[in-house]
Amino acid sequence: MKFAEFHAGQVIEAGPYLVTEAEVLQFAKAYDPQWFHTDAEAAAEGPFGGLIASGWHTGGIAMRLVTDAALAGSESFASPGLAYVKWPNPVRPGDALRLVADVIEVRRSEKRPTLGILRWRWRLFNQREQVALDLEATSLFKLEAQ
Repeated sequence: MKFAEFHAGQVIEAGPYLVTEAEVLQFAKAYDPQWFHTDAEAAAEGPFGGLIASGWHTGGIAMRLVTDAALAGSESFASPGLAYVKWPNPVRPGDALRLVADVIEVRRSEKRPTLGILRWRWRLFNQREQVALDLEATSLFKLEAQ
């Protein structure tokens, strides 16, 4: 989507994305090797009752869905950060994740008119409609001068 196609109040949906055990293990072993992400047997006896995906892996899945649904082919070039990120429910192998992105604000920068600013909220829901990820992000777009 191009920056001009975004508007406040817009809802963008994507998915489902099926999470596999192999993917959970591969990501965790490379980037977040805590036992509840990497050892299914130990995780079964742990506080989550089984293997769970890293929150950072969950964020990566959301980024993939957002890119496929909205950012591919756009003028997006950076993100200055997140207002917040929450993982209210764990992601487990076998979960089918669905993204809902709510556009909060769309504006051109007053100081830099070639910069578009998009503020939006991303949520990932599992197949039980539980929120697995909730974050608010700002994305920057390189625009033509006006």
